[in-house]
Amino acid sequence: MTVAPADDVTASLPRVLLVEDDPSIRRFVQIALEELPLHLVEAATLAEARAALSREPVRLVICDLMLPDGNGVDLLHELAATGPARPRLVAFSAGISAERRHELEALGVDEVLSKPVPLDELESCARRALHDPAAPPPVPAPGAVAQFFAGDAVLYEAYRASCLPQFLRDVRQGDAALDAGDLAALRRLAHSLKSVLLTLGYAADAERAAALDRASAAGDAAAARDGWALLRGALLAIVEAG
Repeated sequence: MTVAPADDVTASLPRVLLVEDDPSIRRFVQIALEELPLHLVEAATLAEARAALSREPVRLVICDLMLPDGNGVDLLHELAATGPARPRLVAFSAGISAERRHELEALGVDEVLSKPVPLDELESCARRALHDPAAPPPVPAPGAVAQFFAGDAVLYEAYRASCLPQFLRDVRQGDAALDAGDLAALRRLAHSLKSVLLTLGYAADAERAAALDRASAAGDAAAARDGWALLRGALLAIVEAG
């Protein structure tokens, strides 16, 4: 198995393309989505958007309608015609009337966001695109709430939510350790993750962390690399499930 370089943790994350020529609005969207398990790709023109789409697939396109080199509706219509494998399409513009909204939906646009848009609406929009019904999310084993949280489901969910951004940082840390050949650092990370994952009820993933701990302790670089690939994928799956 191979692992992405330490400076490219985003290679494993779903991509969201933002087509918007206003830098301030792009920054607003960055802030809204920065805690989600995605890689935000930005384009200021239709030409830049088409170039980005030609390089790699994206899960979601959020597109302004008035752009320096044309109308964003043209791009959304093109993408809508590409079939069931197309990304989720969102029109993002100010002053959209009910009639215009109906026209966009008839063209195949999945959602319309009117500027200015609240942060939570942008986040919810992205979460809908990240959900993949063909890939069921990892499910914690029953009993974790009772065993470690005294039956308090609210406390469990709060703790789990606090772990998700940390898991992304853990992925970056693990990639960096593996890239540097630092098996001691990888072992420390695996040892910590073993306890956290077990507390959350992800027993199979906790065992992956334990296996990585053992491989790193033994100095088995090949086994550690394969073990990290498995654990890395598990962490990203948990984060993407939200």
